[in-house]
Amino acid sequence: MAKLSTEELLAAFEELTLIELNDFVKAFEEKFEVTAAAPVAVAAAGAPAAGGDAPAEEEQTEFDVVLESAGSAKIQVIKAVRGVDSSLGLGDAKALVDAAPKAVLEGVSKEDAEKAKAALEEAGAEVTVK
Repeated sequence: MAKLSTEELLAAFEELTLIELNDFVKAFEEKFEVTAAAPVAVAAAGAPAAGGDAPAEEEQTEFDVVLESAGSAKIQVIKAVRGVDSSLGLGDAKALVDAAPKAVLEGVSKEDAEKAKAALEEAGAEVTVK
């Protein structure tokens, strides 16, 4: 018996009706004692059940620096906000500080988030990194 290539097998299956293909799958399962639905069952078993343990989360790569409050040194915090985000003008930085809690930086690296947090805390602000 000549061995058929994958392309030849696919071409042969294309010519079958769905009923004929279903009959073929059943015969294949009986002949080789396998189940075509096994990969689906494995995938379903691998999925977490409702209320079960969630899979380990991927390491977070983007962080948000949130100004919780300006504290007592509001002017120093406004200057620090401008230092952290140089695109802000004085009025924008003041508006951001007045609107606390508010994100100062969004989607930055962990290193940049830690630097910004340190600078803002040094000025007297309360800051969180999310």
